[in-house]
Amino acid sequence: MTSKSGIPLGRRDEAWERLVLAAQRCGKCPLAPGRKNVVFGDGDRSTRLLFIGEAPGAEEDEQGIPFVGKAGQLLTRILEAAGIDRKDIYITNVVKCRPPGNRVPSIEEMHSCEDILKSQVALINPSIIVCLGATPTKWILKTGPGESISKIRGKWFDWKGIRVMPMFHPSFLLRNQSKKKGSPRELTWIDIQEVRDRWLECR
Repeated sequence: MTSKSGIPLGRRDEAWERLVLAAQRCGKCPLAPGRKNVVFGDGDRSTRLLFIGEAPGAEEDEQGIPFVGKAGQLLTRILEAAGIDRKDIYITNVVKCRPPGNRVPSIEEMHSCEDILKSQVALINPSIIVCLGATPTKWILKTGPGESISKIRGKWFDWKGIRVMPMFHPSFLLRNQSKKKGSPRELTWIDIQEVRDRWLECR
């Protein structure tokens, strides 16, 4: 039996296990010595819908699971409100180890994790990628200085044959509580419904 990526399921599972092991053993960048856990990802590896965030925070580092802190809990509520179950999608980050103080990962750190992220995308072979925030958006789409997340969120892009939509990171929504028309929260609700509809079309 073959997966939708065209790789026999047994071989894909073996490749995934090797990738997890490579991430757990990784010491390529300065983040490795300070981590409690490698936060590889979570969810359904056969999904058509992949969410990519920036980096693990303190709770994620503690549990080894992405998006379990306050921002992650908000993301889960947004997904549930849109009728998307977390167990039916896959969630990961650009970098797999927590940067000190939850700072933005450096270029060096992102480069160190790039092969792992690319391999995750190749093995999952999603139809849709949601980039949560500026960091994954810049890393995936190579956006320039004039293309801020507030300008390009909610728009569809093509990346290697995959539909990509940038959205606000849930941590940004925690800092912007307004639900007025045109607020980040209202725009995110519009965006996630668009993502859901496209996802349902390709399931």
